Amino acid sequence: MREKPLSSNAAVPERLLELRGVVRSYGQGERQLVAVEKVDLAIQAGEFVCLLGPSGCGKSTLLRIIAGLDSATSGIVLYRGEPLLTVNPYATIVFQTFALYPWLTVLENVEVALKARRIPRPERRERALRLIDTVGLDGFESAYPREISGGMRQKVGFARAMAVEPELLCLDEPFSALDVLSAEALRGELLELWQNRRIPTRAILMVTHNIEEAVLMADRVVVMGKDPGHIVADVPVTLRHPRQRKDTAFQAWVDRIYGLVTGRRVAVAVAGAQARKKLPHAHLNALAGLVEKLLAEAGHNDLYRLSGELVLELDDLLPIVEAGELLGFVTVHEGDLILTPLGKAYAEANILARKELIAARILRLPLINWIYETLQQDNNHRVAWEYFLEKFESDFGDRAEKQLDIAIMWGRHAELFAYDDKDGELYLEG
Repeated sequence: MREKPLSSNAAVPERLLELRGVVRSYGQGERQLVAVEKVDLAIQAGEFVCLLGPSGCGKSTLLRIIAGLDSATSGIVLYRGEPLLTVNPYATIVFQTFALYPWLTVLENVEVALKARRIPRPERRERALRLIDTVGLDGFESAYPREISGGMRQKVGFARAMAVEPELLCLDEPFSALDVLSAEALRGELLELWQNRRIPTRAILMVTHNIEEAVLMADRVVVMGKDPGHIVADVPVTLRHPRQRKDTAFQAWVDRIYGLVTGRRVAVAVAGAQARKKLPHAHLNALAGLVEKLLAEAGHNDLYRLSGELVLELDDLLPIVEAGELLGFVTVHEGDLILTPLGKAYAEANILARKELIAARILRLPLINWIYETLQQDNNHRVAWEYFLEKFESDFGDRAEKQLDIAIMWGRHAELFAYDDKDGELYLEG
């Protein structure tokens, strides 16, 4: 039996969307936060594209710019070769939350988008009923959102988005609010509608941080990094549909994408941490558990499999990996996490030796070292929390307090310094 082609729509080369050097920033001067920087991206008709990356990398910001709900600070957004200056009339978004009107029925919720476009009542009723049937909700037209499941409510969201027949369907983590079984069912149904051309959409752009989901559904995976948001890689997924999660080829693609996300992002994040004294938001107890697990598994493990075994999402695992790289306990190579000799020594050490090793390693970090030296130089070895916060704000802006909290947490773990909540002061241990 012959396999299906990559996509039933993929042969059409027409370019729908193009981003050239797009930047989005908020605030000014020292308080300026750059959400995305110098992003170039093109989407052709017939493509299912995933924007993949950790939280805070600007995926949803780009989606809103593409839909015309937000504007770029600089750069150009073109749709069909024309600059996009207002809301994109050819695109619509399905958000991760259901965003239905609770006082309207399923049918009325789908009709809302058509009513806003002044479609005559008979036509919008006919179109809405057809779409409700298409997404498998026939018989629930008169039900209210509270009477149907989360998966069914998201189907209503899909039907409402498709009611206006968008050329470009934008999906902002549309399955993340669903339980596992509902999400899996809805993914399959969307792919069936797309591949069998049962929806008028000519291209789909989906935001996700789920690597398996991206490899399962997309023709291209655009991997993003953060601080600021930027494109790390743009990878065509050459697997044919239908894709099976247990296939060796599928697992190899997941490993490849995982390597791009983790390896490249860890390298960038660590370089940024050394230059700007930035610390990943990770608990050192979690790092200890990770290092112990690697020791028990001959010193290495596949990151994708490791995340499944630890039941950790990408956004939870990556900061721990970054902390491990920063302290020299682990390295990342092509999607594999490898224990270094220093990491092995830490894993085999007793509690006291671990404390001493952690203290020595984090004192190499400019941010921790500066706090420690500042406390050493004070006569009472006590300095107000506000003093450090004010200094941090010049480097980190709105993220200063979070960075200071991480530094205090790491300092406490290593018993280098502590924090007196009553007096609002950092002080040297002992």
